[in-house]
Amino acid sequence: MPKKIKVGLLGFGKTGKLAAKEILEDESCELQWVIRRSRENAGEAVGLHVGVSDGTGVIRSLNEMKHPDFFDKHPVDVVIDFSDSSGLKHYLTALTKRKIRLVTAISQYPPEDVKKLRRAAKTTAILHSPNITLGINVLMVASKVLKKILPHADIEIVEEHFRGKREKSGTALRIAKNLGLDPTEHVNSIRVGGIIGRHEVIFGMRTQTIRLIHESISRAAFARGALFAAKWIIHKRHGLHNMEELIRSTFIENLTEE
Repeated sequence: MPKKIKVGLLGFGKTGKLAAKEILEDESCELQWVIRRSRENAGEAVGLHVGVSDGTGVIRSLNEMKHPDFFDKHPVDVVIDFSDSSGLKHYLTALTKRKIRLVTAISQYPPEDVKKLRRAAKTTAILHSPNITLGINVLMVASKVLKKILPHADIEIVEEHFRGKREKSGTALRIAKNLGLDPTEHVNSIRVGGIIGRHEVIFGMRTQTIRLIHESISRAAFARGALFAAKWIIHKRHGLHNMEELIRSTFIENLTEE
């Protein structure tokens, strides 16, 4: 029987809980612990809080993880981060030292943290994407292909999210960068109701229009994407990777070989 992947999870909000459930229900993985900022429910089984009756995994606090020997006492093969951009400073050095893989689903990092990720990736394997869902990354790859086919088309990006989201979508900014577009001119934001996330790339020509659309209808899409990424990154020794690379190497390259 293949060895199970030992997973550590940061963040126990709405998406983090869905990620914990996905990991617990996956026979190829073993959830070791979940880190939450407070000490609430510390020491309790994760499964009790996500509707899974059995399985491993204990809730631990951020203060526990800050201890120098935390990763020695509670070893994992890969860490999935669904917390926030401030979490990186608490674990990146420890992961790099032990060559533990990292999948980070944080939308945006400040420039100095991106540099830290790049340095750490010289020692261990890291996957970071502003949107960890498989579908949106298929859209990104498809958009780049269409841009090559239709170099003179007008291109606009529309991103829609829930009313409370203040910042511009990191995913939309990434799409714009990939397509060589100025995000201040070509990324249009809509904030209404409880939309989880919708991205549309519009290619406009004189006689026709092509629209590529991705919509997240459940936060579980992020959880499943992160778990898929963890299974992929575990086979990498080092380097800074993203979901587009995963899509190309797992699906596109195999398709062209056929």
